[in-house]
Amino acid sequence: MGKICWVADLGLMAYAPGCELQQRLVGARKTGAIPDVLIFCEHPHVITLGRNGKREHLRVTDHFLAQKNVEFHETDRGGDITYHGPGQVVGYPILDLAEHRQGRGRDVRWYVEQLEETMIRATADFGVSARRSEAGHGAWVDAPAAGGAPEEKLAAVGVHLSRWVTSHGFAYNVATDLRYFELIVPCGIAGKRTTSLEKELGRAVGSEEVRARLAERFGEVFERTMVSVTREELEAAITPEEVGAVKGPQA
Repeated sequence: MGKICWVADLGLMAYAPGCELQQRLVGARKTGAIPDVLIFCEHPHVITLGRNGKREHLRVTDHFLAQKNVEFHETDRGGDITYHGPGQVVGYPILDLAEHRQGRGRDVRWYVEQLEETMIRATADFGVSARRSEAGHGAWVDAPAAGGAPEEKLAAVGVHLSRWVTSHGFAYNVATDLRYFELIVPCGIAGKRTTSLEKELGRAVGSEEVRARLAERFGEVFERTMVSVTREELEAAITPEEVGAVKGPQA
């Protein structure tokens, strides 16, 4: 069967609880209480600023955000500023990179490129050609020659590593309301526009189908067998008792 990676679809989840859950998973992964995990979720409207981000890339006031019911959070992930919201598939991989590529996975650039490759392959499954760009990390598509920027961003990447265990991850626009990106300078890159899979296809796409494709391609790229788990199973595996039971004998 080979090494496994759990995959859990947690549905709609506020940003702060999502970060707290990731930290618990990171702790459990460090002790070996759980295997690699890929979380999928969807956030209510929220703008997040990475540790290298610039607050001036937020184009509106806090009062305006409050009026629009959009949260704002500073985070410890890499990258600049981005938006999460309904219709966007967010993926949070919790991986121990020391167990990848025979221990040679301790390479942030390699890891980010694998996340990009995952999204590029999943996008191709829908008949859309995506690629990397010198403009910044993520998955990009060529925009119509008739208007504006020559390329548009379909998905963003922003990660954090702690003792080579990953958190945060990627955000893939499926049916996202792209008007919310006008509140920021997306990823701090002026002059670039965002797009969504539905916009590229000109038709509706189910997020469930996109998550399935992303999970399949993730397993392919990272050479893991993807095993679905429920939220309850995930929570049960990261209780203090479970983590302590594994951590004790290893100390």
